[in-house]
Amino acid sequence: MFKFIVHKEARNTMNYNLNQPSDKTEQKISNLASLRKLITLIGEERRNLIIAFAAIFLNAGLSLLGPYLIGYTIDTYIQAKQYHGVLVFAGILLALYAVAFIVNYIQMRMMGGIGQRMLYSLRNAVFNKLQELPVDFFDQNKAGDLISRINNDTDKVNQFFSQSLMQFIGSTFTMTGAGIILLYINLPLGLAALSPALIVLLFTKIVSPWVKRRNAASMRSTGNLSAEIQESLANLKVIIAFNRRDYFRKRFEDANHDNYTKSVQAGIANNVFTPVYTMAANIGQLIVLALGIYLIVKGHFSIGLLISFIAYVTNFYNPLRQLAALWANFQVAMAGWDRISLLLSLETNLHVMEDPKCETNLSFLHFGNVSFRYPNGKEVLHKVSFDLERGKTYAFVGPTGGGKTTTASLIARLYDATRGTILLDDKDIRSYEPEERTRKIGFILQEPFLFTGTVRDNILYGNAEYKNFTNEQLSGAISEAGLESLLARFDQGLDTKVQTTGDGISLGQKQLIAFMRAVLRKPELLILDEATANIDTVTEQLLDSILKKLPESTTRVIIAHRLNTIENADEIFFVNTGTVIPAGSFNDAINLLLHGKVES
Repeated sequence: MFKFIVHKEARNTMNYNLNQPSDKTEQKISNLASLRKLITLIGEERRNLIIAFAAIFLNAGLSLLGPYLIGYTIDTYIQAKQYHGVLVFAGILLALYAVAFIVNYIQMRMMGGIGQRMLYSLRNAVFNKLQELPVDFFDQNKAGDLISRINNDTDKVNQFFSQSLMQFIGSTFTMTGAGIILLYINLPLGLAALSPALIVLLFTKIVSPWVKRRNAASMRSTGNLSAEIQESLANLKVIIAFNRRDYFRKRFEDANHDNYTKSVQAGIANNVFTPVYTMAANIGQLIVLALGIYLIVKGHFSIGLLISFIAYVTNFYNPLRQLAALWANFQVAMAGWDRISLLLSLETNLHVMEDPKCETNLSFLHFGNVSFRYPNGKEVLHKVSFDLERGKTYAFVGPTGGGKTTTASLIARLYDATRGTILLDDKDIRSYEPEERTRKIGFILQEPFLFTGTVRDNILYGNAEYKNFTNEQLSGAISEAGLESLLARFDQGLDTKVQTTGDGISLGQKQLIAFMRAVLRKPELLILDEATANIDTVTEQLLDSILKKLPESTTRVIIAHRLNTIENADEIFFVNTGTVIPAGSFNDAINLLLHGKVES
């Protein structure tokens, strides 16, 4: 894969913006190099590709043999009025064309299969890469653009491979063979016939980068349009509630107009080759016709040879005309591949590292002089230090935007600290494998994500321990964990249907599912980020009683605005303006919240 070089301002800061890469990220990769990288994705198809290429070369060879036989037949049999020979060679030509038809069908069918398998592998590779990338990446890129890369860009690459590549190679081979034969038959006439092709070659070399840029811009605008549609549909309830259809209609119109403009520009760029190639072909045929007649008059050329020569000129320039359209398709595919390869080249910045063992700490969780900033943003936390003991309940309070969720995200290692050390159970949190870390840490978000399926499917997500449990066994485990009262909130229990976005159940019920999902994993550290914000007071008290039933060794981190939620915490921290400080008593925490600032 291509190396996507980024400038690291700090340990955790990385430019993951696919549409605005770092100024220091300069990638000038030739089409040939791009094609080589693309072919590596279909390495398993080597045998099928060899057969398909052999069929292409055989088909092209048969096509090149035809004009020679026609010219030979004219000079040897037609001019001598030996019609038996004409019939024999007509039969030979018919057999050649029949074989060429069968060979062409075989190579087209094989390449169609190769193209579809390549599309399958390419989409898998892109999606698997998305699974590897950190939250940082998704903060910087729109979901609609990523969907466009998986669906639209990969399809452009597939279309070239399954439909155009064989024609591209076949046309190139036929054109090259015809050019060599033209020079062999008559060098001066051959050079004259091929001279317009030099102009075409120069024109193609100059214009191709511009065509590729226009197609890349068109694909970016398609991604932006997809992102705009995705955002509008995801926020449809808000749009209707505020009656702001006009606002989103205007945003869509702007994105659609930009896509229209970029698509028109790309269409013009893709069609610029065809008239130039056609003009070159016409000039080449005129040159051959004029000079050929002159040579016949001088007695240096036969009529059959001239007809063969004109046929070879046609065999040279017709593929060249086809290459005009195919080259545009190639530029579209390469523009799509550049967008895909840029994504595939990215690497996560959350690497598993060896524990440096630079310090020993008896706390369950230790923040040591931790600072953090988001990419291209200001510092959110500045030299924060605190310790959490095993089995205690901690509350993090503070004004909106103060850094509470960022602190929780660092505890769960959704991000790495810019500077400083975070120790979990006396080990650098970066030294844990993801599976081990997620077993230790449970995270309940304010807006939990649910999958299409049932309550059971969502509860068991990522929980291998109960994977093969029956509904009865799972209900028993839920009762043992004290969660049966939460499950009773769903009409059909574990079989209650859940839609992709969670529609059909309330936001509070979504949080109940997320709560059960996290508690059943039996984490050593449970983070609740505004997890009770959309739950009624009675249910909140129920959740509080369930939390009290957790093992004594479970550490709880609660982020909340409701004062009753933090009242029974063992310790309260106030988070604001980049600092995390002990808030003291419950009344002191209220005082800090009312003032909304930390005295320096």
